[in-house]
Amino acid sequence: MTNLPPQTNSPAITRNSTTRPTQNLQDGQYPLQQASFDDASGAYTLMLLNTPTGMPSTVQLTDVKMARLTDEQIKAGEKSSVKIENKQPTLYLTEDFKINYTHNVTEVQTNPSTGQRETVIVRRESSFWSPFLGAVAGQAIGSMLFRPQYYVPPVYQSGGGLFGYGGYGRSYRGAVAQYRTRYNRPPAVERNRTKFRSTGQLSNGRLRNTRTATSKRKNTLNQKRSTGSGFGSSTLKRDRRTYKRPTTRRKRSFGFGSSRRSRSGGFGRRGRR
Repeated sequence: MTNLPPQTNSPAITRNSTTRPTQNLQDGQYPLQQASFDDASGAYTLMLLNTPTGMPSTVQLTDVKMARLTDEQIKAGEKSSVKIENKQPTLYLTEDFKINYTHNVTEVQTNPSTGQRETVIVRRESSFWSPFLGAVAGQAIGSMLFRPQYYVPPVYQSGGGLFGYGGYGRSYRGAVAQYRTRYNRPPAVERNRTKFRSTGQLSNGRLRNTRTATSKRKNTLNQKRSTGSGFGSSTLKRDRRTYKRPTTRRKRSFGFGSSRRSRSGGFGRRGRR
């Protein structure tokens, strides 16, 4: 049996509201088709079935309580669902339910345009989180699995799934405090919020630009790569709007097609020898 430290008091944690007012959550119980969690914002994105008119089928929530379905409920045919009471959601999950998990790798960089320090998401990694899968979870907290509580994901490890939890408690603050006690550091979502508060803007704009530029560069290199003989790739096209026949005589060389610019390029004209 795994002994977890008792819940302790911790400084107050400032949190955003649990739900977005514009989502128009209506009390009821709805089958849960899919769930995802992003550790940059701490938001759960839930895809629900059979939602009433006026309520969206996809909602975003924070600080969501969770509980495991009992064996009797599962034998009776109950599936993972979201129960909303007084606008407060609770996830009731089967043992093997997987929450899609997005881990954000961040760095503090200087914005060359403004000169200000800001936190930038440089990479995203996808995994999954099963809060109630495995014997460890059951042995650790026993019957408390079936009570709605707040859970914080365990430490993310690249290349593998997350099983169990990093902290739990009757309040979100209690779950974070237990995580701190176990790992001697705050959970990823709280570290990201701290970066957001201390550096201003948590921006992933450069991440998208970096990916796009990398993709274009790879495509361009693949198109321009020479086999060592002949006249280069036949997929290269001449840009008739900007191309001008050179007035000076070129030196003989193999693969002169690689010096032309493709429409999908964008890295500038090669310098003339």
